[in-house]
Amino acid sequence: MRVDYPTLSKTIAALTEGEDDAVALMATLACEIHNSDDRFDWTGFYRVTGPEMLKIGPYQGGHGCLQIPFARGVCGAAARSGEVQLVADVDAFEGHIACASSTRSEIVLPVWDHQGGLIAVLDIDSNQPDAFDQSDAIALGAILNAVFAERGQIF
Repeated sequence: MRVDYPTLSKTIAALTEGEDDAVALMATLACEIHNSDDRFDWTGFYRVTGPEMLKIGPYQGGHGCLQIPFARGVCGAAARSGEVQLVADVDAFEGHIACASSTRSEIVLPVWDHQGGLIAVLDIDSNQPDAFDQSDAIALGAILNAVFAERGQIF
């Protein structure tokens, strides 16, 4: 099954309406996004917990890395640059951290609060090569923006 982003966006909006707890929001998004598409093997958040440090947050799938410095891996690159990382082949990404040996491709999006501060990254792994494209980045970015940046809460 391939994700229907308009329906996913409406579902997430309905499920998260009125919620202001960041962890509850991340848990709900991880679950809904993960179960929306067969390409998604691992879906989760790495939260900014200190200077230049990400720690695992709510996720769906097998185990994840517990900590990722901004200086390492695809998640670190997204946090460091503030830009979406679309990686068609993780083995070709210098410094990739192999939390799961089955991962072949990855998309990582920065998650911003309403003040423009980085609060997390959303990491989605696939066991398929080249599983993600710009349309995924745009749709997922819009969902993240609607849930975290446009609501006006301070997390």
